[in-house]
Amino acid sequence: MKVFLKWAAFALLLYVLQVSLLPLLAFHGASADFLLLFAVSFGFTRGMRLGVLAGFLVGLMQDLLSGSFFGMNTLVKMIAGLIAGMLSDRVFKEQAFLPIVSSVVAAVANYFLLALLMALLGYRFNLLANAEYILLPLILYQLVFSYPVHVLTRRMNEWTRTEKN
Repeated sequence: MKVFLKWAAFALLLYVLQVSLLPLLAFHGASADFLLLFAVSFGFTRGMRLGVLAGFLVGLMQDLLSGSFFGMNTLVKMIAGLIAGMLSDRVFKEQAFLPIVSSVVAAVANYFLLALLMALLGYRFNLLANAEYILLPLILYQLVFSYPVHVLTRRMNEWTRTEKN
């Protein structure tokens, strides 16, 4: 139970940083999604089942606290944790390149799923013009912040594993 509470506090800290500090760095409202980065990194470090669970919990937390389309963050973060967890057996946990690339892919998938949902709900917008102002800065932010979040997640994983033994 202590380990779960430490992970929950870590995820909550990432969320607080995301909603308090990142809007100061945002470009046209686009900034990094720390919880998406966490779901990808957690999936890589802990495997598929725990990656899906972590993605579900942080996505649900973000949906409940943000007031956006309910379930969208949960779905995207679960899928990100699932795919990263499926790849975790095939890669070295210390490798940084694959978590960085997969977090960018997850951010692009998140953008297009949200755009698809908005189109299905009847919102009209120019996808290419919107991608220029939202998607490109989002990719850059994910590239910048993916490695630090992955390193923190790996260290947190090592800390909780050594404390458990």
